[in-house]
Amino acid sequence: MRLHFIAIGGSAMHNLALALHQKGYIITGSDDAIYEPSRTRLSNHSLLPEEFGWFPEKVTANLDAVIIGMHAKANNPELLRAKELNLPIYSYPEFIFEQSRRKTRVVIGGSHGKTTITSMILHVLKYHQKEVDFMVGAQLEGFETMVHLTDHNDFIVLEGDEYLSSPIDPRPKFHLYKPNIALLSGIAWDHINVFPTYPEYVEQFRIFVDSIVKGGILVYNEEDKELEKIVEETTNTIRKHPYKTPEYKIEEGITLLETPEGDMPIEVFGKHNLNNLAGAKWICQHMGIDEDDFYEAIASFHGASKRLEKIVETGTSLVFKDFAHSPSKVLATTVAVKEQYPDKRLIACLELHTYSSLNGEFLEQYKSALNQADVPVVFYSPEAVEMKQLKAISKDQIHAAFQREGLMIFTNPDSLKNYLKDRDFENSVLLLMSSGNYGGLNFDEIKSWVK
Repeated sequence: MRLHFIAIGGSAMHNLALALHQKGYIITGSDDAIYEPSRTRLSNHSLLPEEFGWFPEKVTANLDAVIIGMHAKANNPELLRAKELNLPIYSYPEFIFEQSRRKTRVVIGGSHGKTTITSMILHVLKYHQKEVDFMVGAQLEGFETMVHLTDHNDFIVLEGDEYLSSPIDPRPKFHLYKPNIALLSGIAWDHINVFPTYPEYVEQFRIFVDSIVKGGILVYNEEDKELEKIVEETTNTIRKHPYKTPEYKIEEGITLLETPEGDMPIEVFGKHNLNNLAGAKWICQHMGIDEDDFYEAIASFHGASKRLEKIVETGTSLVFKDFAHSPSKVLATTVAVKEQYPDKRLIACLELHTYSSLNGEFLEQYKSALNQADVPVVFYSPEAVEMKQLKAISKDQIHAAFQREGLMIFTNPDSLKNYLKDRDFENSVLLLMSSGNYGGLNFDEIKSWVK
């Protein structure tokens, strides 16, 4: 097949391009800017566009299809040319579905934990040398790409995102996969720019449950009452398997998971991650991995990239980087770190970076999110607020929203950097939570600050 990618440089798009290139497809692509690591990875496979920009002449009648990424606009000149030629046009999730029509589709959804659960499943399957196709939202240790597609594997494991499919398709991505086996980890309002009310957001999960194929399986977190209500009310003829957080304890900074064979030390920690693990176990069992084999494999799982990723450990100090940015994730992550290291000072630094987190009407959702921190810090960029065309927010608004005494707020990247650089990290844990980089913070440089 000959495929052209419009906005090939995106995290998901370039991984799909690489996977299809490895499958033997002929791939071309365009983008107006491509950053690392996409740039180098595309270049290594001779897929990096020779020049950046949009070139309608690249879209020709001999193409089998065009795949459009979220970075492109509805008036993109290459997209308009594809329409003129009546070429098949796919969003990223649409094409993934086309590649998996004859496979057993396993879709992992939910407002939080999707990447971690998918990563756990893939780790266990790889450990036991069970080959599957997959798509996951983070780079995993031992995996070359975030997308892997074949013609021969029976299963495909997909991280099911509820965000929009493409600039011309407003359906949530996970509505398009039609899973045979599905997991939902929970519901916590997010993507306020797309789903401005909580009921609208919840409705997307109701639609997802109804999209599971007849006779399929839904594994769901029974501790989430909103989710439990949806599962109880669905008329879809599916099998339902609830899961909950397993018993565990913490001894000297090590989490011990209770198993039928006794307490087992594991690398990941936090109640939310133990809950994720329970869901992953159910899915693996439905894919032919028995419970004992699951525990054997999961003991060596270190976590997905940027998901409570330990980037520094020296003396009595640690630094973790986490993708957490929504209120529920921030709360779960700070609680987890404080529970794991109760005798250390927790310095929790959150960047408000997404459209939702920088929206004044959404800010109140962060109430109590940083209460477990001994030193709570929030950073946001007024320029980012302006770029997203949102109303300006003030430090007073943030103080009122978080309702956390002693909350420190920074709007200047250099001021935040100097504050962290000059801190005494003795017997402390620095937790950096963001889907961005705090206006250009060099995470490698942090290692020299912590002694």
